[in-house]
Amino acid sequence: MKKLLKIFLAGLLLINSAAAFCANAKYESDYYTLNVTYNESIVPGDAVFARIKITTNKKKSKNETEKKASLILIQDKKTIESSPFYQINKNKKSTVTEMLAAVPVSPWIEGGNFTLKVVFNSLNEEDFEFKLPVEFKNREWNKETIELDAKNTAIKTNNSPERTAQIEKLNNILFTTMTSDVFTLKRFTVPNPSTRYTAYFGDRRIYAYSNGKSSTSLHYGNDYGIPTGSEVHACADGKVVMAEDRISTGWSIVIEHLPGLYSLYYHLNELNVSEGQMVKAGELIGKSGSTGLATGPHLHWEIRLNGSAVRPEFFLNDFTFDEE
Repeated sequence: MKKLLKIFLAGLLLINSAAAFCANAKYESDYYTLNVTYNESIVPGDAVFARIKITTNKKKSKNETEKKASLILIQDKKTIESSPFYQINKNKKSTVTEMLAAVPVSPWIEGGNFTLKVVFNSLNEEDFEFKLPVEFKNREWNKETIELDAKNTAIKTNNSPERTAQIEKLNNILFTTMTSDVFTLKRFTVPNPSTRYTAYFGDRRIYAYSNGKSSTSLHYGNDYGIPTGSEVHACADGKVVMAEDRISTGWSIVIEHLPGLYSLYYHLNELNVSEGQMVKAGELIGKSGSTGLATGPHLHWEIRLNGSAVRPEFFLNDFTFDEE
């Protein structure tokens, strides 16, 4: 039988933008005190992060195993996303453990009854779980039609083994979570200072092909309408896990920042980094262009969490609660 902890809910705090609120909660058991900070807003296209500070109240057993926890997002009593917590700030005193986890919220969600749950386990006591109060906030999306010429139609409808292999390779990267790869806890910065956007994350698109046919899709990032050769900078510290030419996205860069969290930069004209290289926030990584499927010069900037696209602006806030 699962053990329910004593709950203390703290007040809400508004972070920088409408992206979100965070809430604080405190949970106690015989062995541990858990202080939790998390996003209380469930917003389509955003993410929910939760950070736990675990303080040991009693002397540890010599046989105690590593603490484990999971973050679970439930919609109408059905689990729609879950993710394990991973340890951060490992050099702090041994009586305190800090852990972080995140789940994406699908941009296709239109409503429902949501529950955010944490399941925690350790050697000293049975697994226990607790629920965090959350609030759903809907979002409106843009709609647009993209007219494709013969060249871009051929790219969009390309079903060759080469393009299929490229898609599979990228997905294998984006769905990989390495719990030891904690490269930054800082808020992201924009990859280019331009404020001219030609498309936004979540745009509902109709692609009109040159042969009269069409298809629909969702736009997974923000497009900066900047000239070819404009500087593109890393949005945060991390490791370059892809830097190559692709059929649909042209010269492309993918950087890992946290377990399961990646930034992507598409349609570049020039690459200034290579796979395996470590980069710092603001470092020049390439220059913009119009390679791949592009109707003009621009930078496509995208963020993926556990394989799912998340609105890039969300990460311009203190999303790991490191500044609290």
